[in-house]
Amino acid sequence: MIRPNWALVRTVSGIGVLAVLLWWLGTGPFLDGLRLIDGWALAAALGIGVLTTVCCAWRWSLIAGGLGVRLPLGTAVAACYRAVFLNSTLPGGVLGDVHRAVRHGRDSGDVGRGIRAVVWERTAGQVVQAVIAVAVLLAFPSPVRPYLPAATALVVAGVLGAVLLARVLPTRGPSRWARALRTTEADVRDGLLAHGKWVGVLIASTVVVAGHLATFLVAARTAGVTAPLSQLVPLTLLALLAMGVPANVAGFGPREGVAAWAFGAAGLTASQGISTAMVYGALVLVASLPGAAVLLIRRVRVPAFVPRRSAAHG
Repeated sequence: MIRPNWALVRTVSGIGVLAVLLWWLGTGPFLDGLRLIDGWALAAALGIGVLTTVCCAWRWSLIAGGLGVRLPLGTAVAACYRAVFLNSTLPGGVLGDVHRAVRHGRDSGDVGRGIRAVVWERTAGQVVQAVIAVAVLLAFPSPVRPYLPAATALVVAGVLGAVLLARVLPTRGPSRWARALRTTEADVRDGLLAHGKWVGVLIASTVVVAGHLATFLVAARTAGVTAPLSQLVPLTLLALLAMGVPANVAGFGPREGVAAWAFGAAGLTASQGISTAMVYGALVLVASLPGAAVLLIRRVRVPAFVPRRSAAHG
């Protein structure tokens, strides 16, 4: 039986999106915005990148500590910079996070908890970003606004159904599902909710979303888009949500496709959407360059594993 190579499928999908856009609009939108990048845009991207990377590292450190794995903030910042650089230069857009998850787990003596800490850190960030996006898209005009109430209701119903199902399923016993439910419940309780950690996670995630949004707006202005912020903010949030799709080439692919569609549907042009997304990708790459330095000159290690007293984890 032949099993699909999902990493290859995701990469080919990202290439396919870019190929369609190139066939449709030519190379102009992909190159025009890049020529307009100046020192001010690069400086803004680097500054915002510092803020968002530190907040991501803080969020990760909070969650890892709750799961029983010590993660100093300085170590987390260096690892997050390295992950952002790898995400921005390798296919898939998530290999940097996979690398930091496995390495953190090995350095701390518990690969499972190390991986779960990164999974929960990324999940928390995506959930906060989705909530902010829904609120903004409901408040301001956008191509998806007419469909958003129904889509939101379906998602909420699905989440509630999953929660109710988890509540009725047995959590005792040696089965794989029972162990997974016990682990998930303990992780949420100790990694996200204990000792008010959720407040720090919420603050960090909100700042990260604001930073990504600010970088996208800098990219739009750099690319020559003069639309008002009330029109640009919803469009950029749609493009940011598309970045969560792990089917890209060094971050490029779905982001450009959604930006082209959203800008065109909002009364701007698809070319402006692609130019903005391309400039954003370039700015993110520049902002991630400290991660290249981490790869070259520093090997970050995490202190020894700190066991947590929890029946769910033995």
